[in-house]
Amino acid sequence: MNPDLAAPHDATGLRGRRVLVTGATGFLGRHLVRRLLHLEAEIHALTRGDGPHDPALPGVIWHRGDITDPDELGRVVHDVAPAAVFHLASQVAGARESDLAIPMLEANTRAAVAVMTAAHELGDCRVVLAGSLEEPHGDEPPSSPYAAAKSAATGYARLFHAQWDLPVTVLRIAMVYGPDQPDDGKLVPYVSRCVLDGVTPELSSGTRLVDWVYVDDVVDALVRAATSERAGHVLDIGSGRTASIADVVTELADLAGYGGPLGFGDRGDRRDDHTLVADPGPAAEQLGWRATTPRRDGLARTLAWHANPPNVPLARRGVDHAPV
Repeated sequence: MNPDLAAPHDATGLRGRRVLVTGATGFLGRHLVRRLLHLEAEIHALTRGDGPHDPALPGVIWHRGDITDPDELGRVVHDVAPAAVFHLASQVAGARESDLAIPMLEANTRAAVAVMTAAHELGDCRVVLAGSLEEPHGDEPPSSPYAAAKSAATGYARLFHAQWDLPVTVLRIAMVYGPDQPDDGKLVPYVSRCVLDGVTPELSSGTRLVDWVYVDDVVDALVRAATSERAGHVLDIGSGRTASIADVVTELADLAGYGGPLGFGDRGDRRDDHTLVADPGPAAEQLGWRATTPRRDGLARTLAWHANPPNVPLARRGVDHAPV
């Protein structure tokens, strides 16, 4: 790969510009907001709640609205008049039950269409959609209602760009990990907490292969997509390499100095899971981006955060399978 692709990206085009972030209080959203603050953008964020919003994100201007309501979202976009919208809000569910079809459609397809409609009506507004590497490729069927809904959102993005010239880019993101993810339903935070506390995790067989990508690298891709002159692309954002769940768990245990059992096989493997590997070539070509954080370095930074986290509640989600 051309070594020039690793050069820092000039994101000064966001300085003083208004941006709107959906999902700003989520794991990826918080990291993006901090980067945008560093870049001196004027940051607006959408929330459904009332009152003060996430004091850990100072300098953000909060707006209330339901992202699945086109009228409410259109009002916020019209009032803010952003130069770019980062649409990160999403409802993630790995389960395969049919009763998830409508909730996933509402949260992940309808919301994305509402964002693109509002941006198109505003005019001169770039959109960056956070897609998923779980979206099917080619003729393969989606593996879950979540994957189907994200794929449908990507289809609409192609439509908005091709038919109405909306400058929209979809980033199909691989398995993101990193600090400031207090979510017991995800593998890395769950195992980090276990090995630091000396508790045996309950895991699947650990054989599943995953493309892991560090959160700061993903934020780099988001910023590049918003400031690039190119748009209309659907790009994989991942390392292009895989490591098994067992590899990552063993590495976390080693970094933590934990020598106890690791609980592989205590839970069943989730059916219909497939190995998903990003093709980072198009992102390198279109955005000059590639993942640069070595996995061990990223896991060490993540473990350090869990060893001394700020006063944040741990989100323990009820799951019927090993957390991923």
